[in-house]
Amino acid sequence: MKEVVLITGAKGMLARHLAKTLSGDYSLRFLTRSPKQKNEFFWDIGAKYIDPEALKGVEHIIHLAGTSVADKRWTTKRKESIISSRIDSAGLILSELANQQLKIKTFISASATGYYGTTTSAAIFTEESPKGNDFLSDVCYEWENAAFEFETKNIASRTAVIRIGIILSKDGGALNKIVRPIKCGIGAGIGSGKQFVPWIHIDDLSKIFNFVLVNRHLNGVYNATSPEFATNKTLTASIARTVNRKIVLPNIPAFVIKGMFGQMAVVLLEGSRISSDRILKAGFKFEFDDLNTALANVLKPNE
Repeated sequence: MKEVVLITGAKGMLARHLAKTLSGDYSLRFLTRSPKQKNEFFWDIGAKYIDPEALKGVEHIIHLAGTSVADKRWTTKRKESIISSRIDSAGLILSELANQQLKIKTFISASATGYYGTTTSAAIFTEESPKGNDFLSDVCYEWENAAFEFETKNIASRTAVIRIGIILSKDGGALNKIVRPIKCGIGAGIGSGKQFVPWIHIDDLSKIFNFVLVNRHLNGVYNATSPEFATNKTLTASIARTVNRKIVLPNIPAFVIKGMFGQMAVVLLEGSRISSDRILKAGFKFEFDDLNTALANVLKPNE
């Protein structure tokens, strides 16, 4: 009998892709506010409710739920949603498992490279690097602490956290927002263009989650970014080549980005290099470890 994996954030791009990766080997369930299939179960974070049937027989949980940090301005209400959708949701699952006296083998939580702070520096950040000192780093810190509560409270035998960079996917996410103006001939670099953009192909990201799930000795934090570093300038130029366009406009000045996006602009204007050495040393092999190949796979139509 297949082991049961419960995935949160069921409607998200990563959850949909990961489900395809795991479906052959596991019996999948999903937590969602709008269940439609037999393997989808209702939850409401604000109301602190989970359908109790969702957790019965579950052996592994992959926690992907979280309001997007880059879709809207960071108003007070938006910040609260970013935090609650990650931290409160994990706490709700933990409480329900405890109430039902259930234990699981594995709890794997998404996190983000924003843990290290939205900054551009000469450093190459590893899993041992300290957290940053801004909103996103604080969110990631609390997010990860909520995940490790499953292990410290003896609900999960092990906990792993995956710090994710910018996901390259044809199905949505940040890449589409960058590609669209380039295809229209109005694309340009952002700010100095020197800020690094930690990136990962969605196929490799899904495989990392599967890799950590399958290899039961793996726990703790893993960065999920390509071994190849890229700046905003490099990424913009590579996208333009891939879609057969030219970048003719100057970089968009930082003050314009700040005027458009407010506090959230820091996500676009800053970025540092993130090491993937730990997951590589664990034995993981990237399929898309260079930017041009990854973009060609995502952006070029199938032959």
